[in-house]
Amino acid sequence: MKKQRNVEIWIAILFFLLIGVWVIKIINDEVPFVDQWTRAFPLSMADTHWYTFFRTITTFGSRTFLIPFTIVMALCFWWMYRDWFPALLLSGGTLFTHYFNQAIKYIVARERPTLSAVLHAKGYSFPSGHAMISLVCYGLVAYFIVKKLHSSGWMIFIKMSFGFIVLLIGLSRFIINVHYVTDIVSGFFIGMICLEVFIYLDKRKDLRRAPS
Repeated sequence: MKKQRNVEIWIAILFFLLIGVWVIKIINDEVPFVDQWTRAFPLSMADTHWYTFFRTITTFGSRTFLIPFTIVMALCFWWMYRDWFPALLLSGGTLFTHYFNQAIKYIVARERPTLSAVLHAKGYSFPSGHAMISLVCYGLVAYFIVKKLHSSGWMIFIKMSFGFIVLLIGLSRFIINVHYVTDIVSGFFIGMICLEVFIYLDKRKDLRRAPS
């Protein structure tokens, strides 16, 4: 377990350094190599069935969907757990991630490859809000559902299902050409850090409430 944790820490450090390099390049008006290599692909997807499919998928990471979804799930967890904390952590964590994402965007100030109000693509590009906020929101939903399960099979199914949804949402932003690859990867990484922090807070709460 300790060895696995050390590997995870080193992977996180490598991603942190990589994203740092990307940010420096972006601030200096340079395009990271990975974005140069992948620019032709989303352009080739325009007016295809895949574009239509991913345009639908991207709505599941939009504000118009996530706000009512988060409210409904927060109320469900309040009822399931007979506790206000899961509801507060889901709604507050999702909202915090949104404002955190906006703060980073204003600092980096990267222009999008395409601006579109219809595609929920306004403002700056880095990091992807759909990737970052969806990972936290759906990640917390999966976490609180799994806490109530006793079957390891169902636990794996829930985690993989929500993980797949988040992956598709992030990928959709690239396919419909409103984000660069580095925006999405960075959004996932920062979102994962936020998610880990929120899960840690919940576990700390459980420890404090556990009978001594």
